[in-house]
Amino acid sequence: MHGYDGGKRVRGVKCRLLVDTRGTVLATCESPASVGDRVGAAVLFFQATDAFPRLRHVRADQGYRGVDFHTWDREVSGITVQVVQRRDGGFCSTWAKAGTPSPAVPVVAVVPRRWVVGRTFAWLGRCRRLSKDYEYLRVCSGNAMYLAMVMLIVRRLARPAR
Repeated sequence: MHGYDGGKRVRGVKCRLLVDTRGTVLATCESPASVGDRVGAAVLFFQATDAFPRLRHVRADQGYRGVDFHTWDREVSGITVQVVQRRDGGFCSTWAKAGTPSPAVPVVAVVPRRWVVGRTFAWLGRCRRLSKDYEYLRVCSGNAMYLAMVMLIVRRLARPAR
């Protein structure tokens, strides 16, 4: 049920989200943490092709690179994946050895559309039930995400117009 991700040194469940341009959750895929990103994305895209037949283009982060994944994705699901890369090349460390001049602090550069899913995870993280991995079944975790997104949308709709 739960796995171990050796890269992040975390035991638990990984959640992948498919969101629209506004950050609304369209589909989720929960898997043990030991399952790789590309395998989880393949399951998510396979589910999304049935639910959203007009979906043709997806932006993803660098964890979804790979020629084999992109060829499979185009052939099976018909979705093209654009990998959005960081402008700083992914190097954020600012440490240096003793006696060497410290490197310049990298300038924070916002990459367009890379922050949409992160913002959605932050919105969902405010929900107490989703802040920790309380659920025993992965299906319940996915349903809790959908419920939290529905509550968020209803709360926004109930706000008076400014």
